[in-house]
Amino acid sequence: MASLSKKDLEYRHESNAVSLINMHFVFIPKRRKAVLVGKIAERLQEIIFEVVTENRWKIIALEIMPDHVHLLVNVKPTDSASFVMQRVKGRASSYLRKEFPELLKLPTLWSPSYFVGSVGNVSTETVKKYIESQRNK
Repeated sequence: MASLSKKDLEYRHESNAVSLINMHFVFIPKRRKAVLVGKIAERLQEIIFEVVTENRWKIIALEIMPDHVHLLVNVKPTDSASFVMQRVKGRASSYLRKEFPELLKLPTLWSPSYFVGSVGNVSTETVKKYIESQRNK
């Protein structure tokens, strides 16, 4: 993705709140299996974009690695980290397991755990560069 734009650091204006809440998520397939490749990774990206759009969130950075996903997303002040993960992982698991039967070998698609860190506007660029650098490893 391109470098962080001024728009990525703009405050979100909701009916009763002004916010800048950026969350960095890392989540993994069950048993950290390297299944997020090829068409599965492409479809996962589409699903994440759909969920983000429906919930009026904004993706700042996204990298899908074979065995984990990095998602840096701007969310509304009413949405918790657990709500974001429930929406993303729930939709992705349902759709991907229907569309790619090979994923049914796993008892579930995702590990129930995830990492989330809040990111302030000062360090958002640093986290974004870190996520983008994961592709080169």
